[in-house]
Amino acid sequence: MDSTALLIASTLSAGTVLAIAALGLLINEKSGIVNLGAEGMMLCAAIAGFAAVVHTGNTWVGFAAGMAAGAVLAALFGFLVIWLNTNQYATGLALSIFGAGFSAFVGVGYVQEKLPEQMHYPIPYLADLPFIGPALFRQHPMVYITMALTGALIWFLYRTRAGLVLRSVGESPESAHALGYPVRRIRLAAVMAGGALCGLAGAYLSIVYTPLWVEGMVAGKGWIALALTTFATWRPARVLLGAYLFGGVTMLQFHLQSLGVDVPPQFLTMLPYLSTIVVLVLISRNPLWIRVNMPTSIGKPFYPGA
Repeated sequence: MDSTALLIASTLSAGTVLAIAALGLLINEKSGIVNLGAEGMMLCAAIAGFAAVVHTGNTWVGFAAGMAAGAVLAALFGFLVIWLNTNQYATGLALSIFGAGFSAFVGVGYVQEKLPEQMHYPIPYLADLPFIGPALFRQHPMVYITMALTGALIWFLYRTRAGLVLRSVGESPESAHALGYPVRRIRLAAVMAGGALCGLAGAYLSIVYTPLWVEGMVAGKGWIALALTTFATWRPARVLLGAYLFGGVTMLQFHLQSLGVDVPPQFLTMLPYLSTIVVLVLISRNPLWIRVNMPTSIGKPFYPGA
């Protein structure tokens, strides 16, 4: 396979992990909730999905288990911050730390386990095309599902009444409450949907992207996904593009090493995180741009009786 085609294919696969998680976090933030626990949810979902595939041999059961794990943890987070009005940032950090420790504890017995051989999903005829076939049409179905999910989320947020209600809850929960909308239940549903997507991202990571379980294998991808929502100014299409950008930077280190480029490996390893910081700094130079697109009630508690 051509090295450039291989880089594009690996970029799509790497970006899919970030895109799924970032889309979930975007749903949270559109409702006015910030969940800093993405890293912990992804880790718990990664071991849940991996264990499910080990015991059943079915990849899709693993994805379902990962989504369930993410949704359950998100529901716990949602109950604490929505009904008990705990601090969203502190609660999210606690969830992230809990997820890291719990996944390490549960995953001890799965470190040496191996998954069944993965199926290949080339698209007939298109996969045989020169260059673009190997680059674009030999991906796991989840890559294409993620692209479709992005389009569906755009349609939901900006073309449906339910999406309008969700955005109104994020913009002005007091007004939405005055109109009779159950703000807390809508926020909880959004948080659980976002958690399920973070769980799907974690399961994809341990089942498809790197089919194994290693403690801490998410390795900061949850934090990059969180930064992606700001980078994309809360727009789903930009989230997808940003995910592929960061995925490409991640895979570039391996591409350069395979070409024998004499660059210190430590520098290549830090490239994805360095690029995240640089992008956030550049975006922050125009605070008005962020303020115009950011849900105004994000991170703020809601008191129905106020």
